[in-house]
Amino acid sequence: MSTNPTVFVVDDDQAMRTSLQWLIESTGMQVKTFESADAFLSNFYPERAGCLLLDVRMPGMSGLELQSYLAREGYHLPVIIITGHGDVGMAVKAMRAGAMDFIEKPFHDEDLLRSIQRALEVDQRQRLSRAARADILARVADLTPREHEVMGMVTDGKANREIAVALGVTPKTVEAHRARVMEKMRAESLAELVRMVLIAGREEG
Repeated sequence: MSTNPTVFVVDDDQAMRTSLQWLIESTGMQVKTFESADAFLSNFYPERAGCLLLDVRMPGMSGLELQSYLAREGYHLPVIIITGHGDVGMAVKAMRAGAMDFIEKPFHDEDLLRSIQRALEVDQRQRLSRAARADILARVADLTPREHEVMGMVTDGKANREIAVALGVTPKTVEAHRARVMEKMRAESLAELVRMVLIAGREEG
């Protein structure tokens, strides 16, 4: 995971790109600018941490089309829309599609910088959450089918005796499976195991 986030600016107006780059870099943040959605996609690597500062109206693929494409592909880079007064309706549509914020031109520098900071914080939290979920899924994959079955029943609140009857084994066998589940999942308690199962089962986002 990248520890040095980048603010990606996509705007067909060169003067705006230059102004935004100067402003953002003046705070010590890293910036990369692109004149079109296609130029951005040609240089886009999902593993790079950051956020996307996106103009609505551009030749070729529009800002909304780029946002929709990233969402369809499962990329989670937070999006901030920059819009002119005539594009507010489009910006609202972008917000409904998952954009974090929209900033109207002309904007106050402080408002934009605060929005960028929030987006970078969200990106960091999401990346940490996805990494934690991937780690839990790797532990689950190491379980045998029977251990997976026992884990499901244990986290559903069933007692060892109930599980033994359901599986046609002895309670002692269930205890042995349960102990291996706890060991492989590296869970210190039943509550922690339940939390892991919930994380593993939720939709990635």
